[in-house]
Amino acid sequence: MPRPISAVVHTTALAHNLSVVRRCAPHSKVWSVVKANAYGHGLARAFPGLRETDGFGLIDLDEAVRLREYGWAGPILLLEGFFKPADLDIIDRYSLTTAVHCDEQLRMIETARLGKPLNIQLKMNTGMNRLGYQPDRYLAAWERARACPAIGQITLMTHFSDADGARGIAYQLEAFERGAEGIAGARSLSNSAATLWHPQAHFDWVRPGIMLYGASPSGRSADIKDSGLQATMTLSAELIAVQQIKVGETIGYGSTFLAEGPMRVGVVACGYADGYPRLSPTGTPIIVDGVRTRTIGRVSMDMITVDLTPCAGAGVGAPVELWGPNLPIDDVAQASGTIGYELMCAVAQRVPMRAD
Repeated sequence: MPRPISAVVHTTALAHNLSVVRRCAPHSKVWSVVKANAYGHGLARAFPGLRETDGFGLIDLDEAVRLREYGWAGPILLLEGFFKPADLDIIDRYSLTTAVHCDEQLRMIETARLGKPLNIQLKMNTGMNRLGYQPDRYLAAWERARACPAIGQITLMTHFSDADGARGIAYQLEAFERGAEGIAGARSLSNSAATLWHPQAHFDWVRPGIMLYGASPSGRSADIKDSGLQATMTLSAELIAVQQIKVGETIGYGSTFLAEGPMRVGVVACGYADGYPRLSPTGTPIIVDGVRTRTIGRVSMDMITVDLTPCAGAGVGAPVELWGPNLPIDDVAQASGTIGYELMCAVAQRVPMRAD
């Protein structure tokens, strides 16, 4: 028998979350971001749930080609652009749209031999300080792109660093408007956080990522409680052992948990080799036999120990939800000092994953 751990991707939840995006930004088209193998869900598993989108955004050329092989004929956007002149052959062959964020990329397009003009998203650096032209250089870059016969449509693009936090987007939006003053073209600015909470930045296209997968851009599940978003991944396992320990006994590597009284302890068939965070501390939420309880002691490679005090009826074979519809992935991530994005992307290949 296979080890009792598995992950399920909920296709209907993906489609539902896309409808939430459209409700939040009813006048915008949607780039559904499926980078990192659809945030760990698997591109092939996520595609059916998101096929009503207007376009897909991703990083990897191979994943873009796979979308074409799945039958997707609509726009595909390379969010980091391309890296070598040879990449342009694939971009041309598969009619991809690419971000352009530096002069080196423009130079490669100018010297390329393409079969048709290439649509681009010209990126402005409005404060994230990763990719893009500074606002005072943006007009010159746009004029250079517009003069290039190998470039077709030019969309104006930037990315927000604090749309999910107290600083907000005002300073970046002001920088964008200053840099784009007098420039015609569609605008693409909003990530998930801006799609949810900053309608003034929706413009022509929004680029939701994490919200499509039912988690919060802020990392706090309470922030999306009333959004209608649904969990798109369930990681589940079973109890494979139960121990009865005495007061003063310890649990796991390093003996980091000390029992303050007699207690039942469950052992779950999941560990850091499955993608569960090793640094998750005692108290990280987990659901056993339908009851929310806590992890105790250190997460090991293949096992997690849990407190069965509130789960009186739970024995070997009892179902365990690591995260999913009943336990927001953000709650697990927050307790573990990380974010839901990382947990989704970290699910190991050894964990069987299927779409429902």
